Amino acid sequence: QVQLVESGGGSVQAGGSLSLSCSASGYIYSYCMGWFRQVPGKEREGIAVIEPASRESYLDDSIKGRFTVARDNAKNILYLQMNSLKPEDSAMYYCVAGYLCGRALAGDMRNTDWHSWGQGTQVSVSS
Repeated sequence: QVQLVESGGGSVQAGGSLSLSCSASGYIYSYCMGWFRQVPGKEREGIAVIEPASRESYLDDSIKGRFTVARDNAKNILYLQMNSLKPEDSAMYYCVAGYLCGRALAGDMRNTDWHSWGQGTQVSVSS
């Protein structure tokens, strides 16, 4: 397991961009990495996954075409570039690490599949 620390959240107007980063305390090169987000009163939802060698990734339909996920294994950092932000993107964003991508790459991101979670970074998008 690794400790994960997210950064880059903030407040922007609709149509704006934010770049989230997730720094790990140890090596991530063998881990499946991903992003979840949660709105108060709603369940946490998985929105992006990237496999260890970056050969394959998954983006939820709600963010496809606007967000990109990337990783730098040499720096042990995971990224989420968020463009064309909408008010409905407002949420707490969490970085996660898991041993296997498996079903997550098909869009089935279950909370129990991830051994490490960050504390989250808040994103607020105003209309």
